[in-house]
Amino acid sequence: MKRASGVLMHISSLWGEFSCGSFGDEALEWIDFLADCGFSVWQVLPFCLPDAYHSPYKSFGAFSGNPFFVDLPALYREGLITAGELGAAAQQTPYRCEFDRLHRERMELLGRAAQRFGDDGAMDAFFADHPQIESFCRFMALRAANGYIPWTEWTVDEPDPTALRTWRFAEYMCFTQWAKIKAHANRRGIAVIGDVPIYVAHDSADVWGAPEQFLLDEAHMPTDVAGVPPDYFCADGQLWGNPLYDWAKMRADGFAWWRERMRWMTECFDGVRIDHFRGLASYYAIPAGERTARNGRWLEGPGMEFVRAMREVCGDKLLIAEDLGDITPDAAALVRDSGLPGMRVLQFAFLGDQDTPHLPHHYPHNCVAYTGTHDNNTLLGYIWEMPETDRCRLFAYCGYAGSDWDGSADAILRTMFASHAGLLVLPVQDLLFYGSDTRFNTPGKSGGNWSYRLTREQLSTIDRGKFRDFNRLYGRGST
Repeated sequence: MKRASGVLMHISSLWGEFSCGSFGDEALEWIDFLADCGFSVWQVLPFCLPDAYHSPYKSFGAFSGNPFFVDLPALYREGLITAGELGAAAQQTPYRCEFDRLHRERMELLGRAAQRFGDDGAMDAFFADHPQIESFCRFMALRAANGYIPWTEWTVDEPDPTALRTWRFAEYMCFTQWAKIKAHANRRGIAVIGDVPIYVAHDSADVWGAPEQFLLDEAHMPTDVAGVPPDYFCADGQLWGNPLYDWAKMRADGFAWWRERMRWMTECFDGVRIDHFRGLASYYAIPAGERTARNGRWLEGPGMEFVRAMREVCGDKLLIAEDLGDITPDAAALVRDSGLPGMRVLQFAFLGDQDTPHLPHHYPHNCVAYTGTHDNNTLLGYIWEMPETDRCRLFAYCGYAGSDWDGSADAILRTMFASHAGLLVLPVQDLLFYGSDTRFNTPGKSGGNWSYRLTREQLSTIDRGKFRDFNRLYGRGST
């Protein structure tokens, strides 16, 4: 990897006027901000349609885009929605995604725009090239026709044509708008890194469309589900509930479904983080029906055979192995043998002894270093909540001798910029040194996640010159 730095911020967190960040002018402004600071990477979370708890890691479709990201002002400029409709969609708060309102109103508005859209040829050509997205649209329209019950209980097998057109329009607009944003990023020297959740939801277009690829019983219900065992952070483990892949069948067809998925990801992004990479070495299988993750068992994953297949598809695109958590020798060996950069997180550095790989002086060049991820507290929140002895270790490690915790930010950031890690990625909250009230996600907590948004006014308070200097001084940018 070329030595570089970047920022982690999801599309939904962009500022704007319409309840959620979007693929609009604000995304272009954000890219210009990154370039002005000397950053060269923008990392995002999965674009797919999130679940009922707003998590993009348990989606109705791995090949989907979130319709809430469609930029409404662009639709207005194209004559697809009226000034009155645009005004009625104006948000009530700029600080949080208004999920309830989005679910209640946005698809109806996109449906009206879909009926006014006239370029069916371009849209049809898009879906001819992307049949998995077409399948997702049909799944969602069928789901509506069946009263939004799980697909295993459906009785209606033909979608309403209006609902199907709405979903096709929303997905087409989502990805054509994103293509313009990504092109601008690349022109400004910004590479965009996407995120691939390793698992999909049972109630999804993916399992509905290819049930033979998953471990299901005769009623198409999961026999085992995904999760992780108990650890330092969660005494009961994490019961994710996703169906598991039938790796034997996937291996038999050369991982065709995964090849198509990664091919699509590399069309959308310049690099991809593979979530829960250790699950490719061995994965945790929890019997369906369990209430916690305590009683699971480890099974062998597809390993290097899978990795080689994905590298064939992705070519020279950057692939990042999310290798956090309980990393066993087989998982560590897979990361090493794959040659993919793993992840290092500062917030894990002061939990153990001096041998932890998360201490910056242990970072290899072939890794991506973070102050925290979307699942961690913010850096300031972490400092406030950590035990005093660990906080003293952190400050001493970073050479900070002050008494004001808020003043420690630059010393910590300098330590990370100076580290040997090839790529440094900072969550946007840590550029501002914001507290835990801006945390993006708390694993194991069902409510209150994924809604954080930045405002334009907050962005304007960031010292761009400081980050230009950090990037130049520590060889992470040329600005």
